[in-house]
Amino acid sequence: MQVQTTSLDGVLLFVPTPFRDERGFFSRTFDAADARAVGLDPDAFVQDSQSRSARGVVRGMHGRRGGGEAKLVRCAHGAIHDVVVDARAGSPTFGQMAAFQLDDENLHTLYIPRGFLHGFQALTDTADTCYRIDAPHDPSEDVSVAFADPELAIAWPLPPSMVSDRDLAAGSWAEARALLAPAHA
Repeated sequence: MQVQTTSLDGVLLFVPTPFRDERGFFSRTFDAADARAVGLDPDAFVQDSQSRSARGVVRGMHGRRGGGEAKLVRCAHGAIHDVVVDARAGSPTFGQMAAFQLDDENLHTLYIPRGFLHGFQALTDTADTCYRIDAPHDPSEDVSVAFADPELAIAWPLPPSMVSDRDLAAGSWAEARALLAPAHA
């Protein structure tokens, strides 16, 4: 497995080498030694979760106050347009965003450090997204930014087909900066 740096400080892309034959493929989706080699503690990941989304669904943009959470994200079935925004005050890439296509062909896993906003849009009829998270979920720490926030101006590839009530009621990027700055300053 190769580990690639990205344009955002601390965000990594794990690129596996799947074995493909007439049956399909076999691929490693996580390797503790590879995680350690880039400074991640593989034992820190305490929760695995999965979501299923229909084409056009947008989930995000989500972050956390307090200690935050780091996560490994991959798309096990289908394809997603994955977006991360650096919300760490003082970071050299603060306020910058990057987008990645994660799908069941490239099999990439995206490492998102603590202090980032994260969201995605399903690009296929069904998209199963898997998350390996390093902190138990605490709803009191949740921060959401509107997926259509004009300041972020995220270019979603499809018209959003469905968004949760929580995400529709999300605040602005300016409000999130104020909430997150004390935790990461």
